[in-house]
Amino acid sequence: MTTIHETVQAAYGRIAAGGSGCCGPASSCCGGGAQADAIAEALGYSAEQLAAIPEGSNLGLSCGNPTALAELQPGETVLDLGSGGGFDVFIAAARVGAAGQVHGVDMTHEMVALARKNAAAFRRRTGLDNVTFHLAQIEAIPLPDASVDAVISNCVLNLSPDQPAVWREIARVLKPGGRAAISDLALLRPLPDAVKADVQALVGCIAGASLLDETRAMIQAAGLGDLEVETHGEALDAMLDPSDPLHRSLLEKLPAGTRPADFVTSALLRARKPA
Repeated sequence: MTTIHETVQAAYGRIAAGGSGCCGPASSCCGGGAQADAIAEALGYSAEQLAAIPEGSNLGLSCGNPTALAELQPGETVLDLGSGGGFDVFIAAARVGAAGQVHGVDMTHEMVALARKNAAAFRRRTGLDNVTFHLAQIEAIPLPDASVDAVISNCVLNLSPDQPAVWREIARVLKPGGRAAISDLALLRPLPDAVKADVQALVGCIAGASLLDETRAMIQAAGLGDLEVETHGEALDAMLDPSDPLHRSLLEKLPAGTRPADFVTSALLRARKPA
């Protein structure tokens, strides 16, 4: 039986090879393709930031801007979970500067290979050599305890089959007083069974989303405090492409008169490890 990890790895391996889209080169529930930069700008990234990163880093997989949420400072050590082609890693690396360090973790071989290729272009363009990409699962982060100032992630945690374990790992690697700034999709109410069982929707960042109250409970159980949650339903509307077959399929499975944003929202989650 194919596991969730295997399903996600296969889909995101295709994305790395094809260059865009949550569900393949010609399909995206999270933006992507020619729309990737426009979607990123709608989610809060500046045109200057997008122009400064290597070509092929922005795969259109964002549902928010965790680098802004984290308020990164020069010299800090940052971890990006589900780093993909390196999009947020490179933006974070420019913020923390030469005295800082940014680690990216992704479980897909093709994504890590793409990110390392992009890192070479980033070094040539900026002169910065402060990024490292690790092939690993976010449920088992390959970094020491209390080793990072900030953990960021962008539309990835909902793809994990064990989200409580991810939050425990976030708490483990954070330094005392360190913070998590996560952009993710969350449920406002339970999804219809037909959508929740749809593998394409899972890979497309929707069916694996947890209810907001469940997410709050996971964060608190991991030992993180000072929790702040912002929801942005309009971000989901910006991410979904009406011409996308997945989007049309989702609409067909939702109750009459409803839309995806009635069930799913983009959530900005900020929490801190006690000092």
